[in-house]
Amino acid sequence: MNRFVSWLEKVPDDPFYQPRPPLWLPREMSQAPGLPAPLPGRRPPEPRTSLLINPFYAKSPHGSFGKHVLTPTLALTSVAGATPAHWRVRYWDENLLQGPPPNEPVPEVVGITVHLTFARRAYELAAWYRAQGSKVILGGLHALSCPEEVAPHADAVAVGDGVQLWPEILQDIERGRLKPRYEANYERPYALDPPPRRDLLPRKNFLTTASLIATRGCHNRCDFCYLSTEGLRLPYRVRDPEDIRRQFAADAQPYAVFIDNNLGSRHDYLRSLCRALRPLGKIWSAAVTLDVTDEPALVREMALAGCTGVFIGFESIMDENLVAARKRTPRAEDYARRIRLFHEHGIQVNGSFVVGFDGDGKDTFATLAQWIEANRMECATFHILTPYPGTPLFRRMETEGRLLHRDWEKYDTAHVVFRPKRLTPEELLLGYDWLYRRLFSHASIWRRRPAGVAALPAYFAGSYLYKRSNRLWRFLIRHQLVQTAWRPLVELTRWRHLAYRRRLEAQLETQKRLAVCGTPFPASV
Repeated sequence: MNRFVSWLEKVPDDPFYQPRPPLWLPREMSQAPGLPAPLPGRRPPEPRTSLLINPFYAKSPHGSFGKHVLTPTLALTSVAGATPAHWRVRYWDENLLQGPPPNEPVPEVVGITVHLTFARRAYELAAWYRAQGSKVILGGLHALSCPEEVAPHADAVAVGDGVQLWPEILQDIERGRLKPRYEANYERPYALDPPPRRDLLPRKNFLTTASLIATRGCHNRCDFCYLSTEGLRLPYRVRDPEDIRRQFAADAQPYAVFIDNNLGSRHDYLRSLCRALRPLGKIWSAAVTLDVTDEPALVREMALAGCTGVFIGFESIMDENLVAARKRTPRAEDYARRIRLFHEHGIQVNGSFVVGFDGDGKDTFATLAQWIEANRMECATFHILTPYPGTPLFRRMETEGRLLHRDWEKYDTAHVVFRPKRLTPEELLLGYDWLYRRLFSHASIWRRRPAGVAALPAYFAGSYLYKRSNRLWRFLIRHQLVQTAWRPLVELTRWRHLAYRRRLEAQLETQKRLAVCGTPFPASV
């Protein structure tokens, strides 16, 4: 077996080896589609029509192109849900490779979400539509953190909760009294927000259109996270579990992705949500923090409710880095035990790790790769530490004179934009690149395989389709075949999970009978 693994291995053990072949990145994934010149003699914008746009952003060759079509963002569909009934609304995501957004007929209002990594593209789109007579509204996190930069490119800037602001903006446009700036906080109950307009989404373009958000906010305030942006106060809010169950049931999808920052911030709420979802017989994944494993019974509830995967921000396996980042988490030495708990309940773990902390040195990359393999983590995502504008990390780096530039397009966690303490910028970039090459090599995929034979088909299919099929992904996205390609694997995972659930439920029933008879039984399954 060791000879087989050695034969598969083609990535050197040295994280800083050179030269190394470049990774494949086609033009469609790195450059936005061109915008045609407006036709002369075009009719004026069509009244009471609005268009919501998610701008193109350059993809990293290290990640899977499939992650961009895993599930749609809820930001724009949530804004669409707040659109008055007498307005027509359309949705356009430039990352679906269907060309530039539509301009026939020209919409009266165009809403564009702005993130710092695709701010330039958002401004290009804004100028294009304004030249055709549309009113352009810019919102999103970059509008919150850098409103003075955003404002010149828009007729109005929405700072804060766009779901609250959108009806007011449209009303002012109808009255001819559009203001240059609108502001709203996130204090009102989240339950008052209307449900997202999923009917606007092109279903064939996504693995699932059932992107759900049950909670808003997070109890952590890590200094590198966008939730720590100055001026952003996002209190923890929840929706009624029955509302989430209805949304999931109504979308007729077998699989859902919860895009909450941290679905497990309140254990009592997560337990109630799991009990509401359990009768559906569907599967889902979510981002949680590792402290949900403080209660093994809660992990069991997640499994019984259909949870097949969790995304966890481990960030680092060094306690000094976690403390410096103000990350509230169990000690790193206890990570392995908690990962096993998820695995014992049939839940895969996708770990997120940040490299470039002040405690990271040349040995960090090899140590991290070996640790991930030893714990058989099904997937991992890596990020170069990035100081987002407005965060405590940005202010500290700026004060220390460690920022290399303010080219926002490179603030995407795939480029080095600051001077590390114990590494050169070149070493940090090489180490980051090596982690992806190593962890998604054939040999590492083999080493991280699940212990149970029954889990192997879905694991290998998922690993190769998700992480080693970027050439295929470009074809699937462009030809709107994403859901067609993913559906068999989703159904395989769902049927396997339902079989596991039946076994788990039978075990629990046996335990209950033994408890009634006074026979001791294990505390966990």
